[in-house]
Amino acid sequence: MGIVLLLSACVALNGCARDRRATLSHVSFSQSDQTVKAYDFVEVTANVSSPRATNPFTDVAFSGWFESVNGQKRWKVDGFCDAEDGSVFRIRFMPPMPGEYRYFVEYRQGDGSQTSTGTFHATEGNRRGPIRVDSQYPWHFIWEGTGEHYFFNGTTAYWLMGWSDERVIHAVIERLYNLKINRVRVTVAGRTNVFYGEPVMVGPNWTVFITPWPAHLPEDIFHPGFDYTRFYLPYWQKFERALRLARDRDIIISLVLDMDNSRIHPEAGSEDERRFLRYAVARFGAFSNITWDLGDDLDQYRSVSWTHHTGEMIEEWDPYQHLATSHPVNNRHQDLTAGWFGFTSFQEWSRDQHAFMLSQRTRQKALGRIIPQTNEEYGYEDHYPLWAQGPGSESADTLRRTAWEIVMAGGYQTTGETARRGTNVWPDTGGGWMNGRGDDSMTMLQGYAHLVEFFTGFEWWKTEPHDELVTRAAYCIAKPGEMYAAYLPHGGTVTIRLRAGRYEGTWFNTSTGDRTPLPPAEGPVWTSPAAPDSNDWALLLKRKQV
Repeated sequence: MGIVLLLSACVALNGCARDRRATLSHVSFSQSDQTVKAYDFVEVTANVSSPRATNPFTDVAFSGWFESVNGQKRWKVDGFCDAEDGSVFRIRFMPPMPGEYRYFVEYRQGDGSQTSTGTFHATEGNRRGPIRVDSQYPWHFIWEGTGEHYFFNGTTAYWLMGWSDERVIHAVIERLYNLKINRVRVTVAGRTNVFYGEPVMVGPNWTVFITPWPAHLPEDIFHPGFDYTRFYLPYWQKFERALRLARDRDIIISLVLDMDNSRIHPEAGSEDERRFLRYAVARFGAFSNITWDLGDDLDQYRSVSWTHHTGEMIEEWDPYQHLATSHPVNNRHQDLTAGWFGFTSFQEWSRDQHAFMLSQRTRQKALGRIIPQTNEEYGYEDHYPLWAQGPGSESADTLRRTAWEIVMAGGYQTTGETARRGTNVWPDTGGGWMNGRGDDSMTMLQGYAHLVEFFTGFEWWKTEPHDELVTRAAYCIAKPGEMYAAYLPHGGTVTIRLRAGRYEGTWFNTSTGDRTPLPPAEGPVWTSPAAPDSNDWALLLKRKQV
């Protein structure tokens, strides 16, 4: 009875019976589970016993819809080919809440088609789900599944997928998780040379020659001979295994849909480019722990109009509308008011990040659309590009302090670890920002973990930058009358203008994470004791409850 009703709904709501197509008897369907946790995904597989498509990536369409049984919402979902001979197609759906669901899927080839319907149950599961912009505090993020606030603490492991041994990839994810990293920038299709002035070389265990398409000469950076009409499936399968592990660790992977400026990728606006983007969305969209990034240094090879159009296409294709951004060299190349554009991803290398992020906050306000502000490329540890301010400007300590400046401006950041421990070069225990691998000598991210500990110790998302409340030698974010956080780059004292009341205070050692109680503070003006030393310190005042 349920199947009859479902098929009737299909005819009435989807028009799926309008085509008089021949039935493809060699296509059968299977469903991964009858029960799945919310924010995991159910997978429907089309098994083709006698593949007949000359090119299954271009000659076959597999799509459908999923909906809650109560009919409140329906999601249109694309499937994808997962076998080079066309014998396997998959379609995935991520249920966003517990309940009963049903679906209709259709495999279409030439003048024939085969359909299937089914149902499944989603349970609570307590998964955090995708990150969203907080509607109440739109400078900040929340986890959709739990409503918890997400303190964006990122790093770059750009060619993470270049490792041939997946145990290395998984070890990278585990290490970053233990260092409180919850966001990693990873390219999907970017290729490059290794002329970065780093002891990082291509070898059999790791490469920057990413191959999402079959290649005639995969190790030739400029002439790989890609077949853009097909996809190299072992690469995509490896990628999604890493996504699954990262999801279990609540790590968001920024999928940089990077076709870079090497001129070896599909042309802008071409059918090959569209096919690549749509395949990525179909394959990865059901993972809750992703955001989309249209491309690194995007303005070097794509126009503003391309960015706008492509962002809107991805928003249309993605059933879950994961947050999306773009990452240009010139920060004015961003589509800051477009509906698809979820948050900024700046590239700005100065060592006055506090002023820069405040200026971008002001600019965003003037545009009339508040979204979170992030700088995802402001420095790589021990890496001295021509535009940096000389040795020391990229040290672990300098970058850590810079991160504090960014967050004290109400923004977020993505850093990059040193690559000096080498890849395919002695001691061959690192790779840092280039591929994510690190060893115990690499301690920069421990300092960033303390930054996370400080801010997640209070309701930081309720605060706003209020430097006018403190002396010039410090920065301040506050919800006046309730909480005040100050950062002192060089120790000393800070004077804070407080609203009436009594406040409990704590010194925070930014280098160790240690906390020291402060004497009670009272307004209207309070001056702290001197910081324990001349290093950078933070303090937190919370209104004492009567």
